[in-house]
Amino acid sequence: MTDQTPGSTPSTLDGEKIPEELAVEIRRLAHDLSNALEIIVQTSYLLGTVELKEPAADWLKMLESGVGRALELNLALRTYIKDHVPS
Repeated sequence: MTDQTPGSTPSTLDGEKIPEELAVEIRRLAHDLSNALEIIVQTSYLLGTVELKEPAADWLKMLESGVGRALELNLALRTYIKDHVPS
Protein backbone atom coordinates (compact mmCIF):
# COMPACT_ATOMS: atom_id res chain seq x y z
CA MET A 1 0.00 0.00 0.00
CA THR A 2 1.37 3.42 -0.91
CA ASP A 3 1.02 6.52 1.21
CA GLN A 4 -1.44 8.88 -0.43
CA THR A 5 -2.41 12.40 0.43
CA PRO A 6 -6.14 13.16 0.85
CA GLY A 7 -7.79 13.46 -2.52
CA SER A 8 -4.97 11.79 -4.43
CA THR A 9 -5.44 8.52 -6.23
CA PRO A 10 -2.97 5.88 -7.36
CA SER A 11 -2.09 6.57 -11.00
CA THR A 12 -3.06 3.04 -12.04
CA LEU A 13 -6.65 3.67 -10.91
CA ASP A 14 -7.18 7.17 -12.35
CA GLY A 15 -9.13 6.00 -15.39
CA GLU A 16 -10.93 3.06 -13.78
CA LYS A 17 -14.57 3.29 -12.74
CA ILE A 18 -16.23 1.65 -9.75
CA PRO A 19 -19.00 -0.76 -10.82
CA GLU A 20 -22.40 0.82 -10.08
CA GLU A 21 -23.60 -1.89 -7.67
CA LEU A 22 -20.38 -1.53 -5.67
CA ALA A 23 -20.54 2.27 -5.82
CA VAL A 24 -24.03 2.22 -4.25
CA GLU A 25 -22.74 0.28 -1.24
CA ILE A 26 -19.61 2.42 -0.90
CA ARG A 27 -21.72 5.61 -1.05
CA ARG A 28 -24.00 4.19 1.67
CA LEU A 29 -21.01 3.44 3.88
CA ALA A 30 -19.51 6.89 3.23
CA HIS A 31 -22.85 8.48 4.15
CA ASP A 32 -23.02 6.46 7.38
CA LEU A 33 -19.43 7.47 8.15
CA SER A 34 -20.36 11.12 7.63
CA ASN A 35 -23.24 10.76 10.09
CA ALA A 36 -20.98 9.16 12.71
CA LEU A 37 -18.35 11.86 12.20
CA GLU A 38 -20.98 14.56 12.67
CA ILE A 39 -21.66 13.25 16.19
CA ILE A 40 -17.95 13.35 16.97
CA VAL A 41 -17.56 16.84 15.47
CA GLN A 42 -20.48 18.21 17.50
CA THR A 43 -19.25 16.57 20.71
CA SER A 44 -15.77 17.99 20.14
CA TYR A 45 -17.27 21.43 19.58
CA LEU A 46 -19.36 21.23 22.75
CA LEU A 47 -16.35 20.10 24.79
CA GLY A 48 -14.51 23.13 23.45
CA THR A 49 -17.13 25.44 24.98
CA VAL A 50 -16.37 24.42 28.56
CA GLU A 51 -13.27 25.02 30.62
CA LEU A 52 -11.28 21.83 30.94
CA LYS A 53 -8.46 21.17 33.37
CA GLU A 54 -5.23 19.45 32.40
CA PRO A 55 -4.83 16.83 31.07
CA ALA A 56 -8.37 16.98 29.64
CA ALA A 57 -7.57 20.17 27.69
CA ASP A 58 -4.69 18.34 25.98
CA TRP A 59 -6.96 15.40 25.21
CA LEU A 60 -9.43 17.81 23.58
CA LYS A 61 -6.64 19.16 21.36
CA MET A 62 -5.80 15.59 20.33
CA LEU A 63 -9.48 14.92 19.64
CA GLU A 64 -9.81 18.07 17.53
CA SER A 65 -6.73 17.08 15.52
CA GLY A 66 -8.16 13.61 14.89
CA VAL A 67 -11.55 15.04 13.98
CA GLY A 68 -9.96 17.32 11.40
CA ARG A 69 -8.01 14.44 9.87
CA ALA A 70 -11.10 12.19 9.80
CA LEU A 71 -13.09 14.90 8.01
CA GLU A 72 -10.32 15.32 5.42
CA LEU A 73 -10.23 11.58 4.80
CA ASN A 74 -14.00 11.35 4.54
CA LEU A 75 -14.04 14.18 2.00
CA ALA A 76 -11.28 12.45 0.01
CA LEU A 77 -13.28 9.21 0.04
CA ARG A 78 -16.49 10.90 -1.11
CA THR A 79 -14.62 12.78 -3.84
CA TYR A 80 -12.94 9.59 -5.03
CA ILE A 81 -16.29 7.81 -5.21
CA LYS A 82 -17.87 10.70 -7.12
CA ASP A 83 -14.97 10.83 -9.58
CA HIS A 84 -14.91 7.07 -10.20
CA VAL A 85 -18.57 6.19 -10.63
CA PRO A 86 -19.78 5.74 -14.21
CA SER A 87 -21.75 8.75 -15.44
